Amino acid sequence: MSKVRGTNTLPEMRVRRALHSMDYRFRLHRPDLPGKPDIVLQKHRVCIFVHGCFWHSHPGCVRATTPESNGEFWAKKLAGNVERDRRSALELAEMGWRVCVIWECETRYTDALVLAVNRCMKHSGPISL
Repeated sequence: MSKVRGTNTLPEMRVRRALHSMDYRFRLHRPDLPGKPDIVLQKHRVCIFVHGCFWHSHPGCVRATTPESNGEFWAKKLAGNVERDRRSALELAEMGWRVCVIWECETRYTDALVLAVNRCMKHSGPISL
C-alpha cells in the first residue's frame, strides 16, 4: 500500500484541469481543514474530494469490490475509510463549507466530469471544457 499515491493522482489532475479551464482558482490539500480536501475553492466555500472508487467504496461501481484474499482486513480497512470520509464531511459542513465528492469513474469521460464539476459548483447550465 505504500506505493499508492495520496496526492496528484490522475483523477485528481483531471478535475484540476477541468476547474482551471472553467476559470476557477483553487488551493490544494489544505492541512488546516478536516480531511485535508484535495481541492479547496475558498471564494465559493467549496471543498472537493476526488475519491478512488476502490479505496472509498463507491456505491454501485464495478471498481468498488472487496478483495477475496484477506477479506476481513479489507472490509475493515474500506469501512474505516468511508467512516473517516463521513466524519470529515460533517466537520466541514459544520464549519460552513460545501462538500463535494467526485468519484474516479466520473473523471474518465469529459461529459461525466463536466457534470460532476457543475454539480459541485451548483451551476444551472452546462459548461464545456
